[in-house]
Amino acid sequence: MQALAVIPARGGSKGVPRKNVRLLCGKPLIAWTIEAARQAETVGRVVVSTDDPEIAAVSRRWGADVVHRPAALSGDLSPSEQALAHALDATGVRDGILVFLQCTSPLTLPEDIDGTVRALGSRYDSAFAAVRRRRFLWRRTAGGAEPVGHDTAHRPMRQQLRDEFEEAGAVYALRVPAFLRAGHRFPGRTAVYEIPPDRSLEIDDESDFAVAETLLRRRLQRDKAAALPRRVEAVVMDFDGVLTDNRVHVGEGGAEAVTCHRGDGWAMARLRRQGVHLLVLTGEANAVVRRRTEKLGVECIVTDEKLPVLQAWLRRRRIGPEATVYVGNDVPDVPCMAWAGCGVAPADAWPEARAAARIVLDTPGGRGCIRELAQLLWSRHGSGGTGPPPSPHDSGRAADAQDR
Repeated sequence: MQALAVIPARGGSKGVPRKNVRLLCGKPLIAWTIEAARQAETVGRVVVSTDDPEIAAVSRRWGADVVHRPAALSGDLSPSEQALAHALDATGVRDGILVFLQCTSPLTLPEDIDGTVRALGSRYDSAFAAVRRRRFLWRRTAGGAEPVGHDTAHRPMRQQLRDEFEEAGAVYALRVPAFLRAGHRFPGRTAVYEIPPDRSLEIDDESDFAVAETLLRRRLQRDKAAALPRRVEAVVMDFDGVLTDNRVHVGEGGAEAVTCHRGDGWAMARLRRQGVHLLVLTGEANAVVRRRTEKLGVECIVTDEKLPVLQAWLRRRRIGPEATVYVGNDVPDVPCMAWAGCGVAPADAWPEARAAARIVLDTPGGRGCIRELAQLLWSRHGSGGTGPPPSPHDSGRAADAQDR
């Protein structure tokens, strides 16, 4: 039997107003927890308990069911256990496992949820995610500071301290009957499931938001880099919407001009120096395409049948699809994106291209998206990929000269 996950989310947060729907790395804060719960193997249903219409709408949009919590259970001093009991009553659940998740812990991963649930085993009625701590704690008293759990006269080495665990506040797993009898989140025997400290952040104030943004961006970049082929031998890209912002400027005499980003040219020059084969594959037969690709020193093929042309181009170079990255932004690119080892889409690509992509970049087309892709490749140096980028002292001037 899979667990029921309940995420309490009030609308009246005080430290950071409206924090549960505030955007964090492009998604509402609560969406990160909903996604982790939906991806957890041990969870069968995800429910958000809220008193707020906006939170309810956002939660549904991200795939959660919603239980409307009455105002009497949504005050500043209302314990989470009341929201959990109300959600169980509203869903008619009286058996199995309840997973209590905090939407203020956006760094929670599906494996943290699964690990906490599985920690119950057959011996425990409750479990919680925690971080291992070894600290010298003190308390203030009227007579001055006093140590907690250690002797000032016999101070041990830090590694000699007993392991203690601090609640992460992110994940709790409870057997429903035991919870209903006890009325709190630690019924019966309790198990601890350890998670890394960098996944234990709780957002309570603006500084926490800033830290979470940094940690999440690093994780997302690592995930994108890991999705690339182990070794990349070719990067193939569309022109319009990838090397340009997909707009065209038409002069009075009919001459066309497009907007490109110098960072893309800089990155392409460095990739080429590392031995990566580059190709622009476009359906746009326009002089501006030819002039731009000639300046970049990149081969360009104009065709309306992209996939067979791509396959033939790679065969001539004895490059397999598994070592090919294809960057596309529109429907004609989808077959190539699906066939290549890794399909990549700029941030503003059409929905069909985004859906076909293994990686969706943060950067729009024409704003340096190839530069971002190159940085992902370089970030994996030593992992069998393209290797580290050359030193700016030996490649920067050459790259700049290519793109002037």
